[in-house]
Formats: sequence, structure tokens, C-alpha cells
Amino acid sequence: MNHSRLSIIVGVSLILLAHPASAQPPATKPKASLDKTAGVNKSVAKAEAERIRKGRQSQARSLLFSLGSEARSFRDLKLRTRSLARIADALWGVDAEQGRTVFREAWEAAVTADLESKNRLNLRGEVLKLTAKRDRLLGEEFLQKLKASQAESKAELTKTSLWDLPEALEKRLSLAETLLTAGDIERALQFADPALGSVTISTMDFLTQLREKVPAAADQRYAALVANTIGNMQADANTISVLSSYIFTPHTYVIFNASGGADTASMATSLPPASVHPQLRLAFLQTASAVLLRPQPTPPEQDQSTTGIAGKYLVVKRLLPLFEQYAPKEITAAMRVQLESLTTLVSDGVRQNENEWVQKGISPDKQLHADQEQSLLDRIEHAKTPEERDDLYFQLASLALSKDDLKARAHVSKIDESEFRKRAQAWVDASLAINAIKQKKIETALELARSGELTQIQRVWLLSQAAKLVTKTDRDKALLLLDEATTETRRIEGVDLNRPCGLLAVANALILIEPSRAWDAVFDAVKAANSTEGFTGEDGVLTLRVNSKSRVSRKTESVPDFDVEGIFAKLANSDDDRAIQLARGFQGEAPRANATIAIARAILDEKNAPIPKPQPATKK
Repeated sequence: MNHSRLSIIVGVSLILLAHPASAQPPATKPKASLDKTAGVNKSVAKAEAERIRKGRQSQARSLLFSLGSEARSFRDLKLRTRSLARIADALWGVDAEQGRTVFREAWEAAVTADLESKNRLNLRGEVLKLTAKRDRLLGEEFLQKLKASQAESKAELTKTSLWDLPEALEKRLSLAETLLTAGDIERALQFADPALGSVTISTMDFLTQLREKVPAAADQRYAALVANTIGNMQADANTISVLSSYIFTPHTYVIFNASGGADTASMATSLPPASVHPQLRLAFLQTASAVLLRPQPTPPEQDQSTTGIAGKYLVVKRLLPLFEQYAPKEITAAMRVQLESLTTLVSDGVRQNENEWVQKGISPDKQLHADQEQSLLDRIEHAKTPEERDDLYFQLASLALSKDDLKARAHVSKIDESEFRKRAQAWVDASLAINAIKQKKIETALELARSGELTQIQRVWLLSQAAKLVTKTDRDKALLLLDEATTETRRIEGVDLNRPCGLLAVANALILIEPSRAWDAVFDAVKAANSTEGFTGEDGVLTLRVNSKSRVSRKTESVPDFDVEGIFAKLANSDDDRAIQLARGFQGEAPRANATIAIARAILDEKNAPIPKPQPATKK
């Protein structure tokens, strides 16, 4: 009996010992299996992403190769050149060797085009810019060919204007600017230095850009120009005016003419005066005084300067405050005497005319504006003829416009002559509209869109840009504005180049607000483009122009939303096959080529390649 009991006890013990073991959690093998599955999924996803990337690259290359074959037969040499150069540039990241071959073809097309146009085009310069960014040696080769083909004489190389250099040097400087912008300072200076021997707006602007990156290198080259100017008997008051910009009004240039008018240029956003070493500033003032104090030729008919007496008077008047602030007393005193002497030689009209450019960048803008406004109001009060009064009211409006003041509209409304008033109102309203969009003044923009003296394309652009500005806060309002813009676009005649531009502007807004509708807008733009002659799908601008008694005013505002490049790149990121089919709908070679290149660039941009997400493990 005892034996049997013991057996039972042992049996129970074994069961109890065995139970905890059977209750333990399962071994880690299933967890390792899950980790392994996740890793496999990631690898699969990565492999799929790489497959998609290579497939898209292959598709883009095929697009570019096909377009290249077509472009070689384009009859328009300008289009052939630009298309081949852009194809080469787009190809470079995936096939540099083929890109180099196409660059050479673009160069040959550019040579032919430039020669046939008697060098009115600068297509070799365009090809050179794109090539130099990609291949320094090939860029240098093209530059040497350009110099050899022009074979300019020494005399021709010295013929410069105050605006730019002879063609070969101007192209060299343009290439240097491209390299400078790309951050390649050393190569930029290698290209630029041979072109920096003359005082021109283009050389001053290059040095100003250089100073933003390498002040010492820019100041050194500027000092050499200052030193060379003092002994140059061809240098005149305008030379000094352009030279002064480097220190005192960077990117803003003023050239006065013999009648007392001014030609001006703003190459980029104006900068505050440069913080140069006092010795460099003194060197400029000494050179400036040496040139400006030269006696007037006698008789006056022998004056061969670009300024004449009136222009020289205005340059001295413009720069005198700088002499008073920075120059030694004896130099300043001599400049005051010179101004008094010139004052007796110029007409009452030149003395009394408050040319805004005499003080622009020199005097504080607020005080300058107030002084000019009061002077114009006084002159309006004493105007002798309606024509003179109208011209003064337009000057007053232009002054208000320079400060983005809506009073400009009130000033032009006082012009008597109806046709001039209408032209002036159109100039003012379009200028205010452009400023309103830049400064995001939505209500002002919308008021001008509805009541301003605007063209149809200006109103379309204004409404589409306003829609883009309000979309984050009021999507419904944005869509209503786009409906207005679309309606306005359809009022533009079918053969007008502005019609496809307007539809593209609407599409560029829709792609942000309601992307699904953008496809239809672009389709309509393609149809509209096919009904016109000359639509290229690039270089979209708004052009404003007005003539008055005293001046001809013209400005252009670049509008990328009128071009095919941006919208087709965005469409390609959504559905490249559909975008390709849409681009093929263009009958014109130029818009079709530009759209196709934009699509290929978008596809080759790896940031836009779709990346498949890892799939969760499948449960069994």
C-alpha cells in the first residue's frame, strides 16, 4: 500500500513539474521570423523603388533622344539650338557622354544661326553658359572658338559704350556671371578678368555681384579701374556716374544726356552703399574730381562727351552731396565752384527740372519724394499750357507710383487730353496691380481687377495670382476668382497669343487649388496654342508702355505662369504618361519641345520618383 501511495505522489509531482514548462511563452523563433519578414519587405520596397527609378530614367532618356532626333531637323535655327542645348543639359546627369555630343551639335547650330542673323542673336552665348556649368573644358573650347570666329581688331575691342562691352567680351562676362552665381569663383574670375578693363554698366554690375561673395577681389579690380580712369581722356561725367555706383548705389545706374534727361538701369535689387575702405572711397573721389573739373571744350560744338553741358551739370549736382560728406575740403570747394559755373551755362529748363534721378540713391527716399512732389505741384500751378500741365500730372503720378501710392490714380485722372489720360491710367493701374501681387495686397489687387484700366491678359493674370494668394484661407473664393479668370480668358480672341498664356496661368493656379481640373485647363491651352501662330511656351511677360511729352516709359514683368515649363513639370509629377500625351498635342515645334524637356527634367529629378511603401506582413 505504501508503495502504491509513493507512486501516486511521484506521478503528481511529475505532472506539477511538467505544467510550468508547458505554460512558458513560445520561443523567440516566431519574433525572429516577423523581423525577417519586415526586413524582406523593406528590401523588396527598396528594390521596387530602384526599379521604378531606373524605369523613369529610361523613359526620360528615350523622350530626350526622340526629341533630339526631331530637333536636328527644326528649320528654326534658334529653336534647334536652344532645344539641343537644353536636351544636353537635361541628359547630363544620366548620360554625360551623350550630353557632351549633343552640346557640340547645339554649338554648331548656334554658329550657323548667329552668322545668318549677322550676330544679332547670341545663341553661342546661351550654349556656352549651359556647357560651362557642366563641362569646364568644353566650355573653354567653345569660348576659344567664339573668340577666333569674331577675330575682332584691337580698335574694335576698345569700342565700348557705357552700357556694355564689345560682343566677345560681353559674352565672356556673361559666362563669368553664370559661374559666379553657381559659386565657382575661381573660374568666374578667369573668364571675367580680360573683360574688366573698361567702365561700363555690365562690368560694374559684375564687380558688384562679385563683392557680395568676395569683397577683397572685387575691390582690387575696382581700384584698378579707378586708377586707369584718371588718365583716360575719353572718360567723362557719365563715366564717373557709372563708376560711382559700385560704392554708393550698387545695382542702380544713371546716365544723363545732353538734353538733361536720364537713362537708368536697375540690374537687380538695389543695395545700400558698399562698406569699402576709406582709402578706396577717397581714390574714387579724387578721380571723379579730376574728370569733372576738366574745362569745357571751346567752342561748345567741340564737346564730344556723352553728357554735353546739361548732363555734366546734372552729374555734378548728383554727386556733390557725396563730396560734401566724404571728400577733403579743397576738393569739395572746387566741386561747388564747378557746379556754379555749369549752372550759368545750362538753360532754365534744365535748372528747374526736378529730375528724380539727380537724387535717387543719394538723398533719403522719403525726403526726396516730398521735395519732388512739392516742386511738381508748384510747377503745375504755374503751367502755361494744358499740354505742359498734363505732362506734369503724369510726372506726379509716376512719382506716387514709385512709392506704390494709390494717389497715382487720382493724379492721372486730372489729365485733360482724353487719349493721353487713358494711356496713363492703363500704365498706372497695371503697375499698381503688379505691385499689389508682389506685396500680397489682395484687396487692392481685386479692386484693380474689377475697376482698373487693364487689358484682358493683365486681368486674367491678376485674378489667377490673387486666387493663389487666398487659397490657403478661402478655397471657395479662390475657385470663384479662377472662374472669373477663365471667363475673361475665353473673351480673348482665338488667334491671340494671350489666350493660351491666360489658360496656362489659370492651370498653374488650379494645380494648387484643385489639381484634377488643371488637366482640362492645360488641354484647352494646347488647343488655343494650336490656333495661334508664334506661340513658343516660354519667355512669358507682361509688357507695359506709355509715351508722354517728356519721356517714354516701358517695363516688362516676367510671368513664368504663362510658360509651359512649370505646369508640365508639375503634371509629370502626378502622371508622366498623361503629361507626355498632352505635350504631344502641341502642333508647334517650340511648345512641344519645351513641354517635353520639362517633363523629362521632372522625371529625372529623383526627388519626384514614387517610393513604394513597405507592405505589412501577411498573416497566415
